[in-house]
Amino acid sequence: MDTSPEETTPIQAESRDDTVTFKRSHLYAVLLPLAFVAGLSLGYVFWGRSVQSQTDSANAPRASAQNQPAAPDQAPSGNPTRYDVPTDDDPSLGPADAPITMIEFSDYECPYCRKWHNEVFKPLMSNYAGKIRFVYRDFPLSSSHFNAQPAAEAANCAGEQNQYWEFADKMFASESGLGSEMYLQSAKELGLDLEKFSECVSSRRYEDEVTADYEYAANLGIRSTPTFFINGLALIGAQPYEVFQTVIDQELAGEIP
Repeated sequence: MDTSPEETTPIQAESRDDTVTFKRSHLYAVLLPLAFVAGLSLGYVFWGRSVQSQTDSANAPRASAQNQPAAPDQAPSGNPTRYDVPTDDDPSLGPADAPITMIEFSDYECPYCRKWHNEVFKPLMSNYAGKIRFVYRDFPLSSSHFNAQPAAEAANCAGEQNQYWEFADKMFASESGLGSEMYLQSAKELGLDLEKFSECVSSRRYEDEVTADYEYAANLGIRSTPTFFINGLALIGAQPYEVFQTVIDQELAGEIP
């Protein structure tokens, strides 16, 4: 199996589109348990492999593994494994004391990250307002997504003017692709101080920050986007809303060990 970083396709996305014309309640009754089990199983299998074998093909140099959580040598049996993944002072939404901390490792040029952000992220944050602290951490797959690293840096520059999430929304909504002209146009539309924004982008002030996120993730064993941790539980791929809903509801109810 190819172990190079890659974006993860939504599980059964085509099947859902083709069959949604049938009774939705019946379809969900069959698919939701399967999708939930499949999503978590992917996480267990993925995290059950050695970190070294998964990251040999990573393009960026690795960070030191010291003080970082390591993937287990074997796939866990019984209770699910929770990973101690720090938020690292990265951009976040929601109260710091929310019962659910959800960390996403993502790439602004990944089509599946875009799909998840546009279709799942906002309904999730709206329906669980006050219950989720959402943290965005960068995992730019620069070998295939050439604009991913600069986009992540530009978003952080917008964050200096308290417009990180608004800028992120514009990048995920862009139909014309990413690039310096798009970043500047978005900054104008958001009313940013263009001189400060342009200086931040051109100086690559956040290059080290974005690279550090990537290195941490690669060292941990992440190789695809989007990858999520819900209170430390790994969930891989642009899963549909209902899968996240199931995990979060069970976590809030204390049903997951």
